[in-house]
Amino acid sequence: MLTRPEAAADLSALSALAPELATTVASLAGDIALVVDADGVVRNVAATEAALGASANAWIGRPWAETVTGDTRRKIEDLLTETRNAGRSRRREVNHPSATGLDIPVAWAAVRLGDNGPMLAVGRDLRAVAAIQQRFIDSQQELERDYWQRRQTEARYRLLFQVATDAVLVLDAYTHRIVEANAAAAKMFGQPVDQLAGLPAHDTIDASSRPALEQLLVNARTTGRAGEIRLRLSEDGAAVEISATPFRAEQSLLLLVRAREAGPSDTQVLLADYVERAPEGVIVTDTSGRVLAANPAFMALVRRPEGSTVDGQALEILLGDTAGRINALIADARRHGIAARTVVPRAGDASLEASAMLLPEGDQERIGFTLRAIDPRDIRLPQPLGPAADLVAAIEHLAEQVGQRPLPQLMRQATDIAERHLVEVALQRHGLDGDAAAAALGLTRDNLDLRMRRLGLLPGQSGLPTLVD
Repeated sequence: MLTRPEAAADLSALSALAPELATTVASLAGDIALVVDADGVVRNVAATEAALGASANAWIGRPWAETVTGDTRRKIEDLLTETRNAGRSRRREVNHPSATGLDIPVAWAAVRLGDNGPMLAVGRDLRAVAAIQQRFIDSQQELERDYWQRRQTEARYRLLFQVATDAVLVLDAYTHRIVEANAAAAKMFGQPVDQLAGLPAHDTIDASSRPALEQLLVNARTTGRAGEIRLRLSEDGAAVEISATPFRAEQSLLLLVRAREAGPSDTQVLLADYVERAPEGVIVTDTSGRVLAANPAFMALVRRPEGSTVDGQALEILLGDTAGRINALIADARRHGIAARTVVPRAGDASLEASAMLLPEGDQERIGFTLRAIDPRDIRLPQPLGPAADLVAAIEHLAEQVGQRPLPQLMRQATDIAERHLVEVALQRHGLDGDAAAAALGLTRDNLDLRMRRLGLLPGQSGLPTLVD
């Protein structure tokens, strides 16, 4: 059964006592009280010392709505209308400007003293409440910052693990043939790096696991998203976790395949210890070459004290790379997935052997580097090249394969044999001076480096010593 609301109490008898009521209410029930006439003009102010203070006395004779900030003026107007119509109002929170420039939050409620009497408005200073709320927000934000810092640290270590330990293959997305592979992949699959190139990826694993691998690669190509599975390389071999990530290199669609042994639950701890103790420098940068994470071996290479950081610094500057080799490695890694080992000369210091690989992480790309110092005693001049008859013999060997292999394939191999021979001759004549050898061949130095990489002539590919800049 519905009941009619009680009529507002007749407070007209208190109209004449409005100023005294305001003072009493401010001292007992609120921080500030106002007497407001029927036109919404403030006629009397009573405030405690801790409230709005002397600034509120300036409101006398002004419309109450003009004492608040513009965005809360409508609330005062609604409060006045409600009090005139119903005799009392609901609580509303508004902001009053102050001489310090900071707004003062106040919660107001009002009651009308009789049909034609003034309104008594009582306010509560909310600054203490706002301060508590702000401290709560600050604490919550600090907790979130700590959480994300831990997440970023974990992500950086994960990237370092990949650089230091993962086997990496770059595949043609459509034929699934191996385009390039790193040393870890050669070790995992038990074949030299140069023999992996050109093989179908499924040839490297057990026949029972091939359908799962093919499905992973097809899904990565068709969906454009990374995927991961667990399989076995051989019937009695250990389980391996394999992920495939699609990426574009110039006009080609490639797949970056990473493989790691699926170990027990404490594998991450073991890997972290491995990275920390690894003799090679392990670094992760963004695509501009700025360092995101580095292990202690790298800090030792760049002679930075223990406990210091190189985050955000350019890798080429840290290494003193004036030849632009680091930028070339980054470009190669982004284009091909893997950048073969190359030499980074350092003024007045031992040269470094560097390799890089692409680390796609969602929408972000990272570049992982491994670096090791080259002992000058390891630099040896190449053995004298054989006579031109060796080149002729190689061509004759190809000629014996006419009828067994198509002519375009034979021609490509003949061109590679001749090109390799001429590059070796240029390097021998100019004492490993890379710039002089490039000039002798009518090439730029970068072009020569690219050709040497393709032909397997870079340091680490065929045992050739460091080139001289």
